[in-house]
Amino acid sequence: MARPNILRLSEYDMTQRIIELLSNVCTRAVLFSVRDRAKDASQISDELNISLSTVYKTASMLEGMALLDVEKYVITPEGKKIKLYRSRIGKVEITMEDMDPVLRLYPARSAE
Repeated sequence: MARPNILRLSEYDMTQRIIELLSNVCTRAVLFSVRDRAKDASQISDELNISLSTVYKTASMLEGMALLDVEKYVITPEGKKIKLYRSRIGKVEITMEDMDPVLRLYPARSAE
C-alpha cells in the first residue's frame, strides 16, 4: 500500500476525529438532541439526564469540529448570556472503501 501524502493524512485525521467523536453515545445524544430545534445546555442536560458540565464539554467539542452551531444567544433577566445550540448534522453515514473510512455528513433541515 502506498504511503499517504500529508494532505491525505490531514483528511484522514479529520475523518478519524469525527468518527471517534461520534462513536461516543453521549456525544451523539447531544448532537441529535438539537437536530430539529435549538436548545440551551440546561434543556439538553434535563432532556438527556446528563450533567450540565458534560453537555458544555460535549457541545464545545462538537462546535470545534463544526458539527454544532450556536444558533443565537439569549440574555436572561439576570443578564447572563446563554447559547442556543443547533446541530448542523441531520444524518451520518460511515462506510469502508478499500480499507479507508468514508464519512458522509448530511445537513440538518433548516428551522421552519
